[in-house]
Order: sequence, then C-alpha cells, then structure tokens
Amino acid sequence: MTQQSSRFISILGTAAANTWAALAESCCTVFAFALGERPHTYRPEAYYMRGPGPKWREKHARLPR
Repeated sequence: MTQQSSRFISILGTAAANTWAALAESCCTVFAFALGERPHTYRPEAYYMRGPGPKWREKHARLPR
C-alpha cells in the first residue's frame, strides 16, 4: 500500500466516523422529540431564586401600628 492510498483510506475512515456520529445524534434528537422529552439544555433561570417567597414575607411582615 502506498502512502497516498493509506492517507486516502484514513481520510475516508474519518469522514465515515464523523457522518455516523452526526447521524446517531440526529436520530437521538428525533426520537427524544417524538417521545415528548425536552432537549438537554442548561437553563440557569430554572435553578436560581426568583426572590423571597411567602414564608419569608410572613416572617418579615411589618406589624400594624
């Protein structure tokens, strides 16, 4: 096998592996969508506090004069 043909086979193998990975990822996304699952994305607003809740307000309520 010549150096040129082995390089071609290497490039062809890399392209095939990349294509296979992209196809597998696309299939997973399609199946997850079909099953009604949300995509796995990080949403920071879902994890941070949005302010004091009712228990805090109850504890720190001002007394009527």
